[in-house]
Amino acid sequence: MTTPRPSRKAAALVAGLALAALAGCGSADRGPAEALGSKAPAGRPAKAVPAAPPGLPGMPPLLDPNDVYAADRPNALSPVVKDFPSRVYVPNTNSNTVSVIDPATYKVIDTIPVGVQPQHVVPSWDLKTLWVNNNRGHTLTPINPATGEAGKPVEVHDPYNLYFTPNGKYAVVMASMDKELVFRDPHTMDRVKTVPVTCFGVNHADFSADGRYFIVSCEFSGELLKVDTEKMEVVAQQKLPFEGAMPQDVKVSPDGKTFYVADMMAHGMWVLSGDRFETPKLLPTGKGCHGLYVSRDSREMYVSNRGEGSVSVFDFKQNKITKKWELPDGGSPDMGGVSADGKVLWLSGRYDNEVYAIDTVTGKELARVPVGGGPHGLAVYPQPGRYSLGHTGIFR
Repeated sequence: MTTPRPSRKAAALVAGLALAALAGCGSADRGPAEALGSKAPAGRPAKAVPAAPPGLPGMPPLLDPNDVYAADRPNALSPVVKDFPSRVYVPNTNSNTVSVIDPATYKVIDTIPVGVQPQHVVPSWDLKTLWVNNNRGHTLTPINPATGEAGKPVEVHDPYNLYFTPNGKYAVVMASMDKELVFRDPHTMDRVKTVPVTCFGVNHADFSADGRYFIVSCEFSGELLKVDTEKMEVVAQQKLPFEGAMPQDVKVSPDGKTFYVADMMAHGMWVLSGDRFETPKLLPTGKGCHGLYVSRDSREMYVSNRGEGSVSVFDFKQNKITKKWELPDGGSPDMGGVSADGKVLWLSGRYDNEVYAIDTVTGKELARVPVGGGPHGLAVYPQPGRYSLGHTGIFR
């Protein structure tokens, strides 16, 4: 015999009574948090846990929230760059050329004419192009890292240095003499927004772990800026507590909590929290502290001391300098990068027209390679990482 089907009205009444009963149990016997599995006492709402601030919209998530450099492990090359030949690209500021070194032979295999006063060779956010910053020529020269061929220069005024926002939305030109941060289209380099600054000599930067802000060094006035990435605005500014300070390279710690700023006149690194942006403390490294490069295992940072021909090795966990490598015949180690396998640190010899290759385990000098006049921000390429934040190669 078939059971009579209840009417639609009766079914709705039964469902409504059941929901009311469940709601009554949830509210009378347990607090809302407990009803969702919380251990809050009965009848008392659980304390609200503030959500972590979201990262910069469009920014690829970190592979490891505790290590911003987790994508930079030895030979972890992106499919975009895995077939590019390994080269060291050296901009020669006095020769208006880029020397191309084969790291396997330590020989210069090509010399590329570029614009006036090339300062840095910068990998693009999408890893496909190397941009040569012709500071006084007011152009960027693109180099195809697959072929080593230079393309047609793009007009960009005062491009001392070049960075990219972590979401790849903008290029950021450090217009040092113009006293501007210029946000541009990362492909065409068309100007999007100009941010005037009151400090002198904007030059280097690095981004917070969430990409929400970046810290900029102002070389000629001894100041630091904090810039909101999405709003494209300077939100804080401070003078370094050292007479004659001359800040250079900027690098964030693997855990994203601390920023380090090299200072070639204070002869050490300034250390501060990017979030708090408090008055930094100085950690001495050596005369002419200049460039900062993180090891492939994220444990150490190599610090070039241009004024004394040495490299200090900073241990993040121990929070101190643990080693110092002296170049055997002196020199002027400046900007550079670490090889894809992490075994060699490459640095330009700014005042000696040469490049140094240094063993990252022993500190032994492997080679000195003669190049053009005034070598500066060289780029080792390709390097591990999913995208580039600019400079001579800051990868995430």
